[in-house]
Amino acid sequence: METQRQWSGLAIACTTPALLGLFSWTTLAAHALQKRHPITQHSITQRTAAWYDKPSPTFVDAIPLVRRHLWLASEGFSLSAACTDTLELPAALYNRMVDSLAYAA
Repeated sequence: METQRQWSGLAIACTTPALLGLFSWTTLAAHALQKRHPITQHSITQRTAAWYDKPSPTFVDAIPLVRRHLWLASEGFSLSAACTDTLELPAALYNRMVDSLAYAA
């Protein structure tokens, strides 16, 4: 199993700015989506626990919002070939599955 201790200084120097850029882009994208669509599927779903009340959404809440938008907004991310034998799902079930996968991924 590889740990960060096994990474070279050069690998860490290259990876850290990329991760910070990705975090920044995700934050900006979530903010733009939330501002443009305040009460839709593009709204941040703020998940809480009984022992932890969050006064506002956190980065953990922003990640699934951006994932859902990328998955559903563009067919450019589809790698599957066109299939003629499809099974249609009720919209509520489909949206619930996408929501669950966005948090699990």
